[in-house]
Amino acid sequence: MDNELEKRTLRRITWRIVPFIVLLYFIAYIDRVNIGFAALTMKHDLGFSASALGFGAGIFFWGYFMFEVPSNIVLHKVGARLWIARVMVTWGIISAAMAFVQGTTSFYIVRFLLGAAEAGFFPGIILYLSYWFPARHRAGVTALFMAAAPLSTAIGSPISAALLQMHGLAGLAGWQWMFILEAVPALVLGVVVFFFMTDKPEQAKWLKDDERTWLVDTMRAEAATKAGHAAHGLLSGLANPRVLALSLIYFGTSAGLYTLGIWAPQIIKQLGVSSMTVGLLNAIPPLLSVVAMIVWSRHSDRTGERAWHVVIACLAAAVGLVVATGATSIVGLIAALALVNIGISCAKPPLWSMPTTFLSGTAAATGIATINSIGNLGGFVGPAMIGWIKDKTGSFEGGLYFVAGLLVLSATLTLVLARTRKPASTANGAVAH
Repeated sequence: MDNELEKRTLRRITWRIVPFIVLLYFIAYIDRVNIGFAALTMKHDLGFSASALGFGAGIFFWGYFMFEVPSNIVLHKVGARLWIARVMVTWGIISAAMAFVQGTTSFYIVRFLLGAAEAGFFPGIILYLSYWFPARHRAGVTALFMAAAPLSTAIGSPISAALLQMHGLAGLAGWQWMFILEAVPALVLGVVVFFFMTDKPEQAKWLKDDERTWLVDTMRAEAATKAGHAAHGLLSGLANPRVLALSLIYFGTSAGLYTLGIWAPQIIKQLGVSSMTVGLLNAIPPLLSVVAMIVWSRHSDRTGERAWHVVIACLAAAVGLVVATGATSIVGLIAALALVNIGISCAKPPLWSMPTTFLSGTAAATGIATINSIGNLGGFVGPAMIGWIKDKTGSFEGGLYFVAGLLVLSATLTLVLARTRKPASTANGAVAH
């Protein structure tokens, strides 16, 4: 009976929560990386060098870094419903403002403000999932949520390319229309969040009484089990050595992810295809990675193993980047980018299953935000270094090798963390063997 109740409850909360947060992250990721497609024409209109484009695209993550931890602490205090709604409306307004930048200074300022506005969204959702799903189910659910990133690239790429064709309508460039129209869903969904999202299981009137009771009791029992060894305080989340290690691991995966998001369209464009063809080709690798991510994370949940699932995925992505440097055909390049996409996407769900097993309460809020904010600085370093090296050498090759090296470092640090973990960190099968 309990097993049937568990299945029924998890099925109900999954269908209620996961499709909605996937949609939110889908929109967030499009607004974060659509600069990669805008740059196909924007850099010419505004006279941007590769270095300026890479720096401006990456400075987003400095705003993210500075405001991430405070934002997640506020979310933990006031609830996800109110705070996620605020985040989405703010970033929608600023994302639309990207249409009106005039040069490098305004470009840098608006990108920084966009990062500050969006700070707290991703770690807030990760924290939110820890309120609703027992640890043994969390990697699979996290994978479904994070599938929105590759899906947004797959679906958003041809859409962004199509919007570039609106060039000249009402006196605006195609890239300006792209920023304006792709910001609208964030504004609309920000309002929907306020009325649709439920902060905690205790408040879930859409659950049946026995389902709500089971879920509340299960999450309280998990918290009680964790209470003996989990860190709870603010400083525990900020200064925990495992948090810092996971931040560095995430740094490499973020460098890889945003290298793809910002530069993949221009790497493909080098083969002499049209912008619309770039959009269609750029959609193929992330579609493949969605399937791989879900299968990989479910295997991680089933086995209770995390570290090797991160290590193998990071190394696969690194190999893909190295192969991409020598690709001279469309088929070869897309195959290499597919391997990068699959590796990076598969690394993230098992990685994000780790922190909530040794942190709880305020420490979980600050720890998750710390991992995301420090780790996402890789989203600045990767794209910025590729742009700088491209200007210096005329090629993407050196930059891709650099990012591949960061992913190898992530794999190495994951193994070190797994070997030095505390015994208690294996609770609920969350930190790898």
